[in-house]
Amino acid sequence: MTKLIEAHALRLDRGGRTVLSDIDFAIAAGEIVTLVGPNGSGKSSLVRALIGALEPAGGTVRRAAGLRIGYVPQSMAAGSAMPLTVRRFLSLPEPRTDAEAEAALAAAGAEGLGPASLGALSGGQLQRVLLARALAGAPDLLILDEPTASLDQPGAAALYQTIERVRRDAGCAVLMVSHDLHVVMAASDRVICLNGHICCEGAPHVVADAPAYRALFGSGTGGALALYQHDHDHSHDHDHDHGHGHGRDGERCEAVAGPRGA
Repeated sequence: MTKLIEAHALRLDRGGRTVLSDIDFAIAAGEIVTLVGPNGSGKSSLVRALIGALEPAGGTVRRAAGLRIGYVPQSMAAGSAMPLTVRRFLSLPEPRTDAEAEAALAAAGAEGLGPASLGALSGGQLQRVLLARALAGAPDLLILDEPTASLDQPGAAALYQTIERVRRDAGCAVLMVSHDLHVVMAASDRVICLNGHICCEGAPHVVADAPAYRALFGSGTGGALALYQHDHDHSHDHDHDHGHGHGRDGERCEAVAGPRGA
């Protein structure tokens, strides 16, 4: 499959310290990849480096020629007094025809919101409008940073279904940053766990069946990611021992690890 973005031996420094090291990553056309990890694990920094907004301290990032990227932020402040309609918002910074705007809103499940004031939208409506704005540019790669952070569980489930439909209908790849167990298991082709480096990765069914899955995600969490209480204090030899380190619970990560940068 065509690789849209590739990173090799990537290192990122922030504020005089290394936040990510030895990152090998790739995302292919049509693939859905989800990044998970504790707060401060480098998820957002990796995304910023992949799109060119953050300069690597080491390693390389290669993007396909002419790659079109649509980005959906975690949230956006939209005060109730903001004198901007959804339709106008969709035409910033690039003008959109009415047909293009309506098609993008329909794809995002936000039909009929064009005349609405941006500041009057609910959290779920705003997320769908942000998704519509990203889709309006016909992206090859759609990036979503915690897309369900402000949504309740039914709203999150509905948004995930929309994202899967977008991938199917538009054919774009999707890269998500998430802490939500549902998106990891139900809406991803591949899951990558970060904590300063790639701790483990693999297809969701591999992760679900692995003994190390319970160490990473816990049990009975109702969708909450127990990873925030798990310390990845093992090390990896990325040349010869992909994911074969020991975690704090003695579980071997090889059961979770999948093809690196596939």
